[in-house]
Amino acid sequence: MEYLVLARKFRPQSFEDVAGQEHVVKTLRNSISQGHVAHAFLFSGPRGVGKTTIARILAKSLNCEKGPTPIPCNICSNCREITDGSSLDVREIDGASNRGIDEIRELRENVKFAPAAARYKIYIIDEVHMLTREAFNALLKTLEEPPAHVKFIFATTENHKVPATILSRCQCYDFRRISLQEITGNLEKVAKSENIQISPAALFWIAEAGDGSMRDAQSIFDQVISYAGSNINDDAVEDILGLVDRKYLFRISEAIGQRDAGACLLILEEAYLAGLDMKQFYQMMLKHFRNMLLVKITAEGSSSFDIAPEQMEELKKQVKKMTRETLQLYVEILIAEEDNFRRSQETRLKLETILVRMAYLEPAIPIGEIVAAIEAVEQKLQGGLVSGGNSIQQESADRSMLTAPVYSAKPEGGNNTKAPFDGPDKLAADNQQTANPAELGDNFKMFLKKESPLLGAKIVSAESINFADGTLTLSFPKGYIFLENISEKLPKEQLEQIAKKFFQRDVTIKITTIEVDKSNNHSGNGRPKANNVNDIKRNAMKSPLLQKVMDEFAGAEIVEIKAKTEKKQEV
Repeated sequence: MEYLVLARKFRPQSFEDVAGQEHVVKTLRNSISQGHVAHAFLFSGPRGVGKTTIARILAKSLNCEKGPTPIPCNICSNCREITDGSSLDVREIDGASNRGIDEIRELRENVKFAPAAARYKIYIIDEVHMLTREAFNALLKTLEEPPAHVKFIFATTENHKVPATILSRCQCYDFRRISLQEITGNLEKVAKSENIQISPAALFWIAEAGDGSMRDAQSIFDQVISYAGSNINDDAVEDILGLVDRKYLFRISEAIGQRDAGACLLILEEAYLAGLDMKQFYQMMLKHFRNMLLVKITAEGSSSFDIAPEQMEELKKQVKKMTRETLQLYVEILIAEEDNFRRSQETRLKLETILVRMAYLEPAIPIGEIVAAIEAVEQKLQGGLVSGGNSIQQESADRSMLTAPVYSAKPEGGNNTKAPFDGPDKLAADNQQTANPAELGDNFKMFLKKESPLLGAKIVSAESINFADGTLTLSFPKGYIFLENISEKLPKEQLEQIAKKFFQRDVTIKITTIEVDKSNNHSGNGRPKANNVNDIKRNAMKSPLLQKVMDEFAGAEIVEIKAKTEKKQEV
């Protein structure tokens, strides 16, 4: 017996067998049951979703010897002939090869004759949009007022090309893409019927390759069976579908998330040498980052999207480290460059530049949120100083915020070159040892702030800075909020390197604490004393509002807290 492909062998023969088009099936069955069957139908939708199949089932329902019935028997001669395609009263016409006015004139003459054996003479015209304008015009009158024994069923993948005069004379049904779950369920039934051993994951991959088309998925399944036999392992499916390429996608997105441009280029080099088509890989990347954005936005609701379960878990792990705004920027970059990439002769070079651009992209946070948070914290600080610091009543804060990674708000490509310092570094080491301690401390603070603004902001509150015998002693008030941070190994090593550059010799850093007089809140020059300022800073660090801001902005760090007096004089 001649081999019959799966798409034909398992073609639905009744409305109950149709997958993914419940809205069409329900309407047609109800119209048949109620006796309200129109004289012309237009089925439109993507390829392989059941347009011609439902047209045949409708023809059998109308011409079944037990009908018209919503459930054709598939046993009588009329049903069998329609199924076999040999019925004289049900004609399937290809609109692409019978598109001229002469063919339509012949059809108009034939509709006058009664059916040979069935109840209705039914014309199924596939790809009806291919008919010429003249052919459509010749069909208009017959389509509007056909004989009682004639039914027209049109099918098209491009209903926008069908004239409005034709659409107005038909009942129009829009067919949808079939979901992955429904296609996978159908393939499972086919595999069970054919005694094919295959994993659910492999069936899902085949369904995904079908891109919403049941016929395409079944054809791919047929191809996989021819390649691997009746016992199909996952590796065979990955080979024939080219799914090995997916491993590069997750590796590249991981490297971009870590802002490692070098790793991106190495992964792309590996993929290129493996024989991947760069244009196809670009489309895969676009879909991959789109999936990441969907998972980030919808969280648990992302399961409703057509994404493989094993991919979903990996995507959720990766998007935890990225903000929604950053992912959206990645997708926008890929979409904006798609046309240029498609027209580029050097696809690999173009893709490399895109990956580098994405890898060096600064993490994005909505500017409105940043400004609002900063203003709120500033107002809180000002209010605390005006009322003597008594208005800030907060809960204890997690000190881990003090050592959080720095968030950079500078624009991409900004210049980080340090401004030249033409002050104390011109002094000889022996002169600096004998310099006035107060002047020495101010000079060192100035030098440190130019070398490392972050570290300088933490050292600026030092009560005294003394240098003797190669040891730089920094004295801070007890309870200083950054004391624990600057006492750690890494900041101290950085401080020693900067001090070495300043004093032109090896320097050992010593951190000490001192008691500060708390008898009054201001010094003679009208500025708040260190203990009061530090109390306010500690209270600010404990502010629930500030903690909320830190939670909202992943990767942010408090660089410096500046207290202001009533006259807004900066401390």
